[in-house]
Amino acid sequence: MGVAIRLSIESVLNESSGVVILPEDKGFVDAVLGQAITPAEYRLLSEAARRITVTDHFRDVVRDFDCPEGRTPAGFRIEGRLERDGQLVFDLIRDIGYEENGRRRATPLIFSADSANPYEITAIKEMIGNLTCNPGIIYDLFLNNPKANVGGKFATREEVMAEIGRVLGPGCDISVEINDPFETNIDRVLEEIAPFEQTLNRHRLVVKIPHTGPVNRENVGKLLSGDGRLDRRYDQGDTDDYLHGHKLALELQKLGYRTNFTLMFEPHQAPLALQARPAFINAFVRHRLIASQRFSRDLAAFDASGDETILLRLKEFMIANDYLSGSDQDVPLTRVAGIARTFLKHRRFDSAEGADGLDNARAGLRWLKTSNLPETRLIICSMEGDDNMPDILSMLSEDEFREMQGRVVITSEPNYIARFSSSPQVVAYQRRFMKAAQSASQAGAAR
Repeated sequence: MGVAIRLSIESVLNESSGVVILPEDKGFVDAVLGQAITPAEYRLLSEAARRITVTDHFRDVVRDFDCPEGRTPAGFRIEGRLERDGQLVFDLIRDIGYEENGRRRATPLIFSADSANPYEITAIKEMIGNLTCNPGIIYDLFLNNPKANVGGKFATREEVMAEIGRVLGPGCDISVEINDPFETNIDRVLEEIAPFEQTLNRHRLVVKIPHTGPVNRENVGKLLSGDGRLDRRYDQGDTDDYLHGHKLALELQKLGYRTNFTLMFEPHQAPLALQARPAFINAFVRHRLIASQRFSRDLAAFDASGDETILLRLKEFMIANDYLSGSDQDVPLTRVAGIARTFLKHRRFDSAEGADGLDNARAGLRWLKTSNLPETRLIICSMEGDDNMPDILSMLSEDEFREMQGRVVITSEPNYIARFSSSPQVVAYQRRFMKAAQSASQAGAAR
């Protein structure tokens, strides 16, 4: 039996190799010396390397997070390249799959929190690699909620995000959604982003950009007044409107920002979203599954009975949930049934592929697998109930998707994620253990 010998960058530093570290580099280079290398890499570096150093970006990252000498912050992987002049140069690449000193997280799969409540995320901070929020989460669920924002301690979005950054530390990406996704002046968008870039720094800031569909600057006011109904259906927009979010995300990407492209509910949204080169795409689960279940149930009841009142109620549901527009009150019931059947067909609801509502996630992973964007991850979001989390974890254990676990982020409210750490048997066993401990304690006291 052979003996396993572990080699590292430090192994190359011997008298025969002639590899040097300049004094001004030592505090930074010490952080990479423990990185493992293969025997082939050892032979190559022993022969070709002359100096070990780091990039200016490496130095900036370490300084930005005030990292102790000889360490690198969480949220970065360490990569080296051997240049023609014999310099072995190391850099830090943003990657939430890594902890301090380039150590991989416990699993490729990453969990995330949908929250802007610093108190709420404190309990889960060691378990997550990402946090995502939108204006509803920031304002409705926290800032303007006295029960959450205890004593009104936080007054602005910027104050909240600064505290969240402090709580989570460098290893978590933080997605912040802009308040006005319909802005066409990139300078104004950058002005809104600037405070977060300063507070969170660009390393962990992710700018969340939503699909805009048929909504634009001129008609968005309809969503904010009256019954909140748009007068055009989701599939009656203009090309510029549909692709506004894509273009904004791509422009930000070209300026060096990572983006989280959100509001993806159907499988066909993924390949177009990837054209914007985002760091994250999304697959929403909860509301679309509820809608599909309603479509299936009502259509089956109508087909069995011919009762048109079923379709009338279905039409009301579809208007309330924007499958139909506010101007579709007089749409024929045959059209109502046709639209519902089309969604069920595209979602493959009558098959194992879509019955659990995860057809969107499956499609997203397949598109990621064939994309030229190896750093992009899929966020599976918007979950509730007893089945969503177990179904997602079951899907990711399937042969087709097991290798894609490192490209997935599961996000929800912290308590929803945390509840799946438990089981009824946990209570049963704790009862048994605590009774045994109590008996032992009482026996000891009697003696």
